[in-house]
Amino acid sequence: MAIVKPFAALRPDPGLASRICELPYDVMSSEEARHLAAGNPLSFLHVSKPEIDLPPATDVYASEVYAKGRENFQRLIARGALRQDPQPYFYLYRQVMGGHSQIGLVAAASCEDYLKGTIRKHELTRPDKEDDRVRHIEALNAQTGPVFLVYAANQAMDRFVAGKTAEPANIDFTASDGVRHTAWVIADAADIRFMETEFSRMPRLYIADGHHRSAAAARVFQKRKGAGESSSFLSVIFPHNQMQILPYNRVLKDLSGMSTEQLLEKLAGVFDITRPGAATPSRKHELGLYLGGQWQTLRVRPPFTAATDTIDTLDVTLLQQHVLEPLFGIADPRTSKRINFVGGIRGTAELEKLVNSGEYACAFSLFPTSIEDLMTIADAGGIMPPKSTWFEPKLRDAMFCHMI
Repeated sequence: MAIVKPFAALRPDPGLASRICELPYDVMSSEEARHLAAGNPLSFLHVSKPEIDLPPATDVYASEVYAKGRENFQRLIARGALRQDPQPYFYLYRQVMGGHSQIGLVAAASCEDYLKGTIRKHELTRPDKEDDRVRHIEALNAQTGPVFLVYAANQAMDRFVAGKTAEPANIDFTASDGVRHTAWVIADAADIRFMETEFSRMPRLYIADGHHRSAAAARVFQKRKGAGESSSFLSVIFPHNQMQILPYNRVLKDLSGMSTEQLLEKLAGVFDITRPGAATPSRKHELGLYLGGQWQTLRVRPPFTAATDTIDTLDVTLLQQHVLEPLFGIADPRTSKRINFVGGIRGTAELEKLVNSGEYACAFSLFPTSIEDLMTIADAGGIMPPKSTWFEPKLRDAMFCHMI
């Protein structure tokens, strides 16, 4: 049984939302954030990446960074740019990116559900990144970055959401990247009861994105023993069949002492290779390799895809087990300095640019991991390889904040 609750969200003034709401803190560097927030004192990046208001050499984990975030957050509240609703509500949040649309329920999810596994995870977290989010939550006394959750789609919720989103919206704007963001307030008591009841029938929810934010919220809950509103965390919960997952591609610094010919010879033991090939794989178990100014298509040979464990059939797993570790000596991609990861939103042209610049020796493009595979792995208690999924569009910070 999944427990979701309404909450009194801190939300942007509708007329200012396009200037306030920003991409998540972890999809950009401090320098990129400085550039994006330049000339815009309302940008939420002053709260989510407050080091941009301090000297460039400042350690991003320094105490003054979190203090600056609190100061900037309180300033937005004091000037009325962010306002808290008078009582707890649910909200609907729609994102439209090109031809793709997704609508999620904005709710307070249960930290207890997270800790006992009703909310399923599929990634490991890093203690330093958890610590950073704990310090940010405690400095602000708020959760400002939502956790992206998924539920198994059902018709009752689909009908309810379709009806509510046909009504006038409370916030509606298109961001500079072309993604449209629209929000509705669900204030009717009967509607709130309906949504609570529907989710109480769901055996589990799944974290799509936001493992560090949810882990940090759970730690704050345990530390505060549930005081205030700390027993829940800010989430947006989408039906699984609306998810858009892009690949998480790989670029490698060197060929590990191999010549181009030697590398291709070794790859031929695992893949059927087509030259020239396509930059974008067309199906599962097909990869692209950019090497020497040319794309080649790599199709995994059947003996290597015969595993029964879903994790072992993922393309990111096959690449790691049969290429990155044995051929390149990259045993742990989380810590290796010889590999980097490029989100699919940047396209394969970014991979070509990185390799053509000489900074990297080759690139692998992948077919996206499916949401069904993610859910199967999470249900089995499995942990996916790092950087297995890139969800788009990203949830905007400051559309909703949860005061704890």
